[in-house]
Amino acid sequence: MKYREKEWKRLGKKYTIKQKWVPLSQISPYLIKAVLIAEDDKFWQHEGFDFEAIKKAFERDIKKKKFLVGGSTISQQLAKNLYLTPAKNPLRKIREAIITWKLEKNLTKSRILELYLNIAEWGDKGIFGIEMASRHYYGKSAKMLSPEEAARLAAILPNPRKYNPLGNSRYVEYRANLIYKIMLRRGIVVPEYVNIMEELEDEENVDPKSDIVKEESDEEILDKIIDTSIHDSEGFSETELDGFEQQKQ
Repeated sequence: MKYREKEWKRLGKKYTIKQKWVPLSQISPYLIKAVLIAEDDKFWQHEGFDFEAIKKAFERDIKKKKFLVGGSTISQQLAKNLYLTPAKNPLRKIREAIITWKLEKNLTKSRILELYLNIAEWGDKGIFGIEMASRHYYGKSAKMLSPEEAARLAAILPNPRKYNPLGNSRYVEYRANLIYKIMLRRGIVVPEYVNIMEELEDEENVDPKSDIVKEESDEEILDKIIDTSIHDSEGFSETELDGFEQQKQ
């Protein structure tokens, strides 16, 4: 937050920090689950670093010939948000790793998650923390967020200054739908009776002679969520957004 205030002062912008602290117990379980799915699905299992996600991020960068890295856990993001700047350099990453290790050693997982959700930047012009984000975008407390609202708020975390959960961004819609799909599959969200009946009717109307389409696994969907994560970047190009739409079809 101090970094952002210095940036505003340098640019002559008269923004102020808007934040309201809430304990983890006062945050919607849907929001907590959505953020974990979107940002760090192995949060409860790892000790600060998800080496498999980092490996996949590097492989993606090599394939796309871009150095975006990604794969940062919530613990790593908290270390950066609390003590470091967004600068991209090896020294900063080393310091981030050390701080992450110390956070994991001295704090419980619940405390790390609570800190992260309360200090994460969640919008332009000084919106920090889930309580203020919830009130700003949906006019309600974080405790009252619905599954759909939670998915959209989680979807913008990689670049909250660029994206808006209420907008019609293809990127936000695509990523939120992926997050929501995982929430449904894991039983976090119970489908409405009407939706279930519509799905059953669609299945009954499928031509048995038609080609069978293989349903995506949870891991494949999570890989897409990771692939759309854009930590420390300036967003996706129209070409990449078109690619998301093609994958969605």
